[in-house]
Amino acid sequence: MGQHVAHFEIIGTDPAKLRGYYGELFGWEFQTGDAATGTVSQPGKYGFVDGSSAGINGGVGGGEGYEHRVLFYIGVPDVEAALRKAEELGGKRVMGPEPKSGGALGVGQFTDPEGHLIGVAGPPLQPEQ
Repeated sequence: MGQHVAHFEIIGTDPAKLRGYYGELFGWEFQTGDAATGTVSQPGKYGFVDGSSAGINGGVGGGEGYEHRVLFYIGVPDVEAALRKAEELGGKRVMGPEPKSGGALGVGQFTDPEGHLIGVAGPPLQPEQ
């Protein structure tokens, strides 16, 4: 069996407005906090929505200066290994793995050979000894 879609995110410049919009539209409820990394969203402005209301886990965040996008993350056992393989197959690493050490989740992003942005998520990097 292949890897599954583990998380989606919707990023924009007004995360609160987006959460209101998608909450009203789809009945999603959010728990607002920090994303796995500030590269994804401003601290305290990332709204997590769990799979019980959205089908899969997701988040709505961003803030001033964050590029608008809709992105999905594939669950992988090793974020760094997945990013290396994406590059070997003709993709380009955009971010990650992040955070550089610790955290509850490790994330990375790459573009495929046609430029589509894709995320990978998995166990966090271990703190360097």
